[in-house]
Amino acid sequence: MNFQWRAATAEDIAFARQLTCINMLPYYLHHDLLWQDEAFDLAWIIRQNWIICREGQALGFVSLSRDARALYIRELQIAEAFRGQGAGTWAIGQVLDMMMQERRPALRLTVFKNNPARVLYERMGLQVVGEDECFLRMERAARA
Repeated sequence: MNFQWRAATAEDIAFARQLTCINMLPYYLHHDLLWQDEAFDLAWIIRQNWIICREGQALGFVSLSRDARALYIRELQIAEAFRGQGAGTWAIGQVLDMMMQERRPALRLTVFKNNPARVLYERMGLQVVGEDECFLRMERAARA
């Protein structure tokens, strides 16, 4: 599969918000958390966002942030119709390449404990390094 990504623009926020809400609402309900569009929008503004495409069609996105300790995947969302076709694996590979180019010590993310995407993250070398009531914190150290 030939995937690409492009830098997200302000026009992409509605797509990203709706996709995230559709994908994450069952987890929010299961864990008795409140989804807030405003919180998503505020986070979108301060993060680096990439739209994942194939043949010009947007099928998901990645939202990133950074600090001195790591590159963080804050969101990795793939539309249900496109799951299982390699887009998530490809996107994480792109982020790992970015981590190495930027010489960040690690890649980190947080995932709901009951989210099957954990299997993908583990396959891509991330390991559970902590947890709380709802979430697992996962990390992959940069290789020297």
